[in-house]
Amino acid sequence: MKHYARSRALCDWDDFGRWQRQAVAALADPDAAALSPFHLLSLPGITAGEQRRCAQRWMAGRLEASAVDRARLHDEFDLALRPARAGPIRLGYLSADFQEHATALLMVELLEAHDRARFELHAYSYGADEGRGMRQRLQARFEAFTDIRPLDDLAVARRIHADGIDILIDLKGYTAATRTAVLTYRPAPVQVSFLGYPGTSGGDFCDYLISDAFVTPAAAAGDYSEALARMPHSYQPRGRHGTIGPAPTRASVGLPAEGLVLCCFNQAWKFTPDVFDIWCLVLALTPGSVLWLLGDRQAEGQLRQEALRRGVDPNRLVFAEDRPQVEHLGRLQLADLVLDTLPYNAHTTASDALWAGVPVLTCAGDTFAARVAGSLLHAAGLPELVTDSLQAYADLALALAGDPPRLGRLRQRLAEQRLSCALFDVPAYARDLEALYEAMWQRHGAGLAPVALGAGLQRTTSPPSN
Repeated sequence: MKHYARSRALCDWDDFGRWQRQAVAALADPDAAALSPFHLLSLPGITAGEQRRCAQRWMAGRLEASAVDRARLHDEFDLALRPARAGPIRLGYLSADFQEHATALLMVELLEAHDRARFELHAYSYGADEGRGMRQRLQARFEAFTDIRPLDDLAVARRIHADGIDILIDLKGYTAATRTAVLTYRPAPVQVSFLGYPGTSGGDFCDYLISDAFVTPAAAAGDYSEALARMPHSYQPRGRHGTIGPAPTRASVGLPAEGLVLCCFNQAWKFTPDVFDIWCLVLALTPGSVLWLLGDRQAEGQLRQEALRRGVDPNRLVFAEDRPQVEHLGRLQLADLVLDTLPYNAHTTASDALWAGVPVLTCAGDTFAARVAGSLLHAAGLPELVTDSLQAYADLALALAGDPPRLGRLRQRLAEQRLSCALFDVPAYARDLEALYEAMWQRHGAGLAPVALGAGLQRTTSPPSN
């Protein structure tokens, strides 16, 4: 697995079948080096249970050196001795992504919709401000915004504890630049994983995982070390007020004047040979169609070569340049159908497409990361675009590619319900999330252990605001 990440980024698939076998063997060998939990999310054939074992081993190996400090702080942070405090529940959001980042783009309207009378928001930020305005918008919503970059994890834990945070919410998990290890010091009475990492922490330091009934069915609870706190629709927030730029001309973005535009703006490391086979089959059987992909200089040449190997003219792959979010949403309107990846689905990329009015076709797998697009499509009112096998995915992709009127009807339906469907109803989403937070806090106050929450939540969507 030494060269796995680089090979996936390059779409160099020569060893693809071997990677899965090596990962399974490493997980079964107690003497093998721990594997990155994040890398396993995009590897076919890995179960959610195996992802849990991987995460548990990964974090355990990184905590040995700090075991003494953590034991001391657990005593220092004896939460049972913390005096009761009146007033709103204090939420602490921990992230490196309080900037123009996918997490912030998803969360900003949610944070603005939180009930200030019932919740007091604190941010603990360890990412730089890229200067594009999102940081300032977010700062305005927090009661306190603390830059923790100069502090080590021990000092961060002490700061969070001193601030009296009731519920600490980690927005990173085992993604790049993570500081999830802060949670292992237990600085807050209740600790939650939310949004940034589509999997389990594998440890006993995170009490709840925010999910929904589609991404984590009840039968999958044993694959997660956290209690599942399930939203009634999708776990992912997405607001109604993200500006969509004007649609550019096809020529200006490198698309042909005519022909079906199939699209996947997922990062190239999510691509797999099996799914790419299907994309090329659809291209081959749909004359004049193109596949519109996110530009990636290190992978473009390899992807063109893979298309050629499958009998497809490499020039039918069109690569899009990186653009600001408003322009990106505007150009998405030129796509006819988004084709998703498996086992790591489109996440923010899928809700971007749906907000821009473009249908998304997905194949749902067995893990959290493999079921996100399905969750979004159910919340958007398009469940018929969720398939459960690659064969069904291929069949539906071919059917839709060959039936433009059917695609048009799907697009029209999405346009008609976009402002009323659950996926983009952030005010109602905020109330549901707050109900979960309050249930967590009530259980803690009653001395009860974390337990699955959310099964009884019911709501209707709220009307769109003017």
